[in-house]
Amino acid sequence: MKLEIRKAKPEEMDEFKKVVKAGLMMTPQDNLNSEMTLCAFLDGKMATSYAAWDMEIKVNGGTIPMAGITDVGTLPVYRRLGCLRKVTARHFEILREEGKQPLSALYASRAAIYRRYGYSPVVYNCSYTVEPRYIQFTAGKEPKGIIREAGEADIPVFWEIYNRFIEKRTGYLIRSEEMWKRKINPPARENVGNFCIILEEDGKPEGYAHYSAVLIQEGRNRWSQNIFITGLAWNTPSAYRALWEFFSRMDVIIEVTWAQAPVDDPLFNLLLEPRQLNKTVRDGLLARIIDIQRIMNKRGYDEEGKLTFKVIDDLCPWNEKIWKLETSPEQSTIKPTREKPQLEMPLSTLTLLFFGQLSATEASRMGRLDVNDHNSLKIWDKVMKTAYRPACADSF
Repeated sequence: MKLEIRKAKPEEMDEFKKVVKAGLMMTPQDNLNSEMTLCAFLDGKMATSYAAWDMEIKVNGGTIPMAGITDVGTLPVYRRLGCLRKVTARHFEILREEGKQPLSALYASRAAIYRRYGYSPVVYNCSYTVEPRYIQFTAGKEPKGIIREAGEADIPVFWEIYNRFIEKRTGYLIRSEEMWKRKINPPARENVGNFCIILEEDGKPEGYAHYSAVLIQEGRNRWSQNIFITGLAWNTPSAYRALWEFFSRMDVIIEVTWAQAPVDDPLFNLLLEPRQLNKTVRDGLLARIIDIQRIMNKRGYDEEGKLTFKVIDDLCPWNEKIWKLETSPEQSTIKPTREKPQLEMPLSTLTLLFFGQLSATEASRMGRLDVNDHNSLKIWDKVMKTAYRPACADSF
């Protein structure tokens, strides 16, 4: 069969949506356009759908342009023919040629599919499900301030709180106005109410929460009401506690669930009965460095250091070099070198180190990299450490 990889034409977008539905068993994004797509066609028939958003992500204070991959699917009759691999490889080439987005990221139905292309889980999400009566604190700053209801008119306030919250964090997305509108006014659903609150301390907004109240039928005449937190940000310890105590006072609620808590979220270490959080952890955002030359100096570094490393990358051969990274809090540089590398690793491991998901020492213990200079591990750990563990509060 003749393979062609190209963007879908505007008149082919209905076919694009059909491929997404058949390949993913999911409803496709409703605001994509043909210019965002890159598809595989076999003998003129669309076999694989693929699209990318223009996005930006925070990494330890730095802001990185990123391609957010979405609506990836292959018709069942065309699977195991290598269509997705060819589309992915071509997209990586395009990203490098354009020189704008040195990073690609996505949420995967199955992580194993994308690990074949060098992606790594750079974010893990914690999930809490807790009865309000168990939200009792044994430590932490006493809450203060006032909580008020909020809505779309408060987008500038939400934006300001969020931007301060993510300033030194890793994995959070730079939100557009459209993203904010969708966050505050999600699509209407039966028996679901959506609400927003803002916490002010001494008249200054210091935190917010978005949540949904869901009425669930448990029997013929029995209903229960649960809360699902869809967004939470805080810029003081007392604001964090105040937001959770707000949920503790909801006496008619059966359970409060938050499915996108950061791995280093403080709640587990503050509650009187942390076991009652029913905490679980699962993989979230997957990412993949596309262009080492253009990305390594864009993240924030809190320490000075000189790192040399060799990368193995079968899909992006331009990355397969020995590199020298010199870092400082003010400015960092990356360039090819002839020096002996301190470490040698696959691209997937470098992505984990870049996001602070693993330290070099941890990666070495796992066998994810080879060490030529064991004294360099402490330097790598110090230089690549992030102020917070990676987290992401958005899906796409």
